[in-house]
Amino acid sequence: MDLQKEKILVTGADGFIGSHLTEALLRQGHDVRAFVYYNSFNSWGWLDSLPPELTAGLDVFAGDIRDPHGVASAMEGCTVVLHLAALIAIPYSYHSPATYVETNVLGTLNILQAARQRGVKKVVHTSTSEVYGTARHVPIDEDHPLQGQSPYAASKIGADQIALSFHCSYDTPVAVLRPFNTYGPRQSARAIIPTIITQIQSGARTLKLGALHPTRDLSHVSDTVAGFLAAAACDEAVGEVINVGTGHETSIGALAALIAELMGVEVQIETEAQRVRPARSEVMRLLADTTKARTLLRHEPRYAGGDGLRRGLAETIAWFSDTANLSRYKGHLYNL
Repeated sequence: MDLQKEKILVTGADGFIGSHLTEALLRQGHDVRAFVYYNSFNSWGWLDSLPPELTAGLDVFAGDIRDPHGVASAMEGCTVVLHLAALIAIPYSYHSPATYVETNVLGTLNILQAARQRGVKKVVHTSTSEVYGTARHVPIDEDHPLQGQSPYAASKIGADQIALSFHCSYDTPVAVLRPFNTYGPRQSARAIIPTIITQIQSGARTLKLGALHPTRDLSHVSDTVAGFLAAAACDEAVGEVINVGTGHETSIGALAALIAELMGVEVQIETEAQRVRPARSEVMRLLADTTKARTLLRHEPRYAGGDGLRRGLAETIAWFSDTANLSRYKGHLYNL
C-alpha cells in the first residue's frame, strides 16, 4: 500500500507514541487526521510541542474513543487507521479496571465497527508485550500463550482478540502490532525510564523504585514508529500479529545503574511498597522474538543491543535535561 495516497487517522495522537508517529507521518508529507482526547483546555497533548510549521495544516479531531458516534465521525474520509488510543498504566488498572475495559476493549470495538462500515483499507491495532505475561519461553514469539496478569493486560488481550475476530468474521483488514517496552522523549513518568531520570534530575540520589529483577526488552520510540509505518504499508501484515522489539533484555536494576552512569551520578535504590506489583501480577521476563518483523515488515531496529540502548538512553536523558521538558514532570511524586 502506498500511504502517500491515503488519508490516515491516528488515534491517541496526543500521547507518547502517537505524537511521535503523527510527527513522522507529517514530516513524510502524509495526509493525517489526529484523534486527540477531548478536554476543556483544548489541549492536543504532546502535539502542542511540535513546531507550528509542522502542525499548521494538521487535521485534528477532539473526541473520546469510547463514543461510537464520535469515532465514526473521526473516521469519515479516512482509508487507513493507526489505532493507539488506550489506557496504559498498569498500577492504575488495579485501581480502576472498568475504565480499561471501556477504553481498551469497547474503544477498539468502536474503531473496528466504524472501519467496517466505512470500508477502511487497513487498521493497525496496537497491542503490548504485557499480554504475554511472564515468559514461558524466550525469546517470545507471537504464538506464545497470552496471560492476563493485570487488568491492563487482560483488557489488551480482549482488544487484540476483538480486532482479530473482525478480520476472521468480516474480512476487516486488521494487523496487530505488538510493541515491547517503548521508551524515549515525551514518555509518561508512569514508565520506568522517565521515573529514574526525573528522580535523578530532581536531585534524588536514593531512587524509589519497584521490583529490580524483572527484565524488559526496551525499544526506542523511533523504532516503534518505524514498525507502525512498515505495518501500515505492508499488505501481507493483514491478519497477522507482529512483535516489535530488539531481542535484547535488561533488568530494571541494571537499567537504573546504566542511567545513573550516563547521568554521571551515584545512586542508591530503595524498593517502595506502593511501586511493587502484586506477586502473581508481576511480569518477570519479556524478550521479543523479532523474526516476523524482520521477514514480513523488513523492520530492523536502529537502537538494538547494548550499544543501541546506551544511545537511546543518552538521547532520552538529553531531552529530559531540557528545563522546558522537565518542568512538565513531577519527579518527586509517584505517578499511579
